[in-house]
Amino acid sequence: MPNPINNAATDHPLGRSATATAIRGDRGSDYAQLSRRVRAAGLLDRRPGYYALRISLTVGSWLAGWTVFALLGASWWQLAVAAFMAVVFSQAGFLGHDAGHSQVFASRRANDVLGLLAGNVLAGLSFLWWVDKHNRHHAHPNKIDSDPDIAGAGIAFTPDQARARRSPGGRWVARHQAGLFFPMLLLEGLDLHLSSVRALVARRGERTRRWWIESTLLTAHFAGYLTAVFLVLPLGQAFAFIAVHQALLGLYLGCTFAPSHKGMPLIDADDTGGRGSDFLRRQVLTSRNINGGRWLDLAMGGLNHQIEHHLFPSMPMPSLRGTRTMVRAYCAEHGLPYLETSLIRSYALALGYLHEVGNTVPG
Repeated sequence: MPNPINNAATDHPLGRSATATAIRGDRGSDYAQLSRRVRAAGLLDRRPGYYALRISLTVGSWLAGWTVFALLGASWWQLAVAAFMAVVFSQAGFLGHDAGHSQVFASRRANDVLGLLAGNVLAGLSFLWWVDKHNRHHAHPNKIDSDPDIAGAGIAFTPDQARARRSPGGRWVARHQAGLFFPMLLLEGLDLHLSSVRALVARRGERTRRWWIESTLLTAHFAGYLTAVFLVLPLGQAFAFIAVHQALLGLYLGCTFAPSHKGMPLIDADDTGGRGSDFLRRQVLTSRNINGGRWLDLAMGGLNHQIEHHLFPSMPMPSLRGTRTMVRAYCAEHGLPYLETSLIRSYALALGYLHEVGNTVPG
């Protein structure tokens, strides 16, 4: 099978060979020039009004959802509340994402406080664990053995990862991973919760102030969540509520993250001075944007503007759309492929790539 960095680029405007060539480019000053243009346009300025409204709506929706849950009591209509709360938890996660990138406040402390409240308290996800993991992804997007998002634990992203599966079950999953992808996302919410807990347990020897704060907030979330569900609902409805809520949470978050990088060029693990060395090209060529209106910005937390987000992680979410035209034009000036496609097409590209990788597993 061809190298994944070429194999994944079939939908790039300039094709496989042009993509690989562009990644090899070494013009480090290009990003600095683009950054100056973006900053001069005021696109990196804080947006306090926007975030004040967004924080209010997120917290208000969270409180409203639990209020309806308490008032509704024992009823199978609670499954509709579970679906609503899956969206609210996801939006809280997006807010924590922005705080983790210091998009909201100028002060790091203020962003950390918001991230802890949005992540640990509202969504039940470890903010500091996620920040560490996500920063490594931003530093090495789609780089084999460096990007934790393509580590290959559940999904095999490279032929080597697929062929490394030893158990019959693992090989079967790898071979059928394209068809299993969306069903597997139903477990993503649970996996994120478990990963948060595992990260804190792994760091229990530190017992720093930050560790105590995170542990206390995360424990409070799970204790409050489980107490409320099992106190208000009969046992069967309680388990059904949790199952629907967590499954839709994982599906929502997974469907938001999947279009961004899956099926895009990969960078070899030993590539330190070539394809992955230029920041501008590394970020642009491993990311894809999703076309859509402002409703899509809201639904995906702005992550549909993935190229701009990777180039300017601290840029406030509402400024990403305005930056898109500037970045697209700048990439055209420098002969740099800039991929944007529809949401449905992005899923097709991602699944097509996963299918190709799965086909490398011996029968």
